Amino acid sequence: MAPGVAVLDYGSGNLRSAVRALERAGADVTLTSDFDTALGADGLVVPGVGAYAACMQGLRSVRGEWVIGRRLAGGRPVLGICVGMQILFETGIEHGVTTPGCGEWPGTVERIEADIVPHMGWNTVDVADGSTLFDGIDDERFYFVHSYGVRRWELEEPNPAMPARVTWTSYAGDRFVAAVENGPLSATQFHPEKSGDAGAALLRNWVTSLS
Repeated sequence: MAPGVAVLDYGSGNLRSAVRALERAGADVTLTSDFDTALGADGLVVPGVGAYAACMQGLRSVRGEWVIGRRLAGGRPVLGICVGMQILFETGIEHGVTTPGCGEWPGTVERIEADIVPHMGWNTVDVADGSTLFDGIDDERFYFVHSYGVRRWELEEPNPAMPARVTWTSYAGDRFVAAVENGPLSATQFHPEKSGDAGAALLRNWVTSLS
């Protein structure tokens, strides 16, 4: 039986492409804003495009931060994509405005230090050792489109049984987080649903891990 994946609909946009990509990856996908449906799925995907503050406002409107926290407390998988990764961190700063995030990881989302933003296009990544998401695709390119990112990884890791595997990338001389795998919580700054065969393989790896 295919794993059941809920894609959280909180008004962020770009949802249908994520749904189709996850279906192609072998999941039984439900697009939902319902708390109980999102809580009960085998896997939850939190997409996100646009401004950090707007995404947090939309997330809170459907109690998304609560469902993420409840799932993680029970060891149930969550995958964040693009701004859906960024809102998992403690704080976002855009245009001088500081917005609290979900706080699942410490750290700040801030403007990339580059003369030209957004960072838009295909880029390689420096894959963390032992990665499950990037199994078999560690030399591939992935599609990014963003102006903000996490430039410092700040999580202290007292639990060696659940290490954080952090994958990095660089643009115009700046270095920032491209993906994280930390127990049941995973996230990518790039868009796997727009990353061709490599992105499809990454989503298959995540969907397979739900079984």
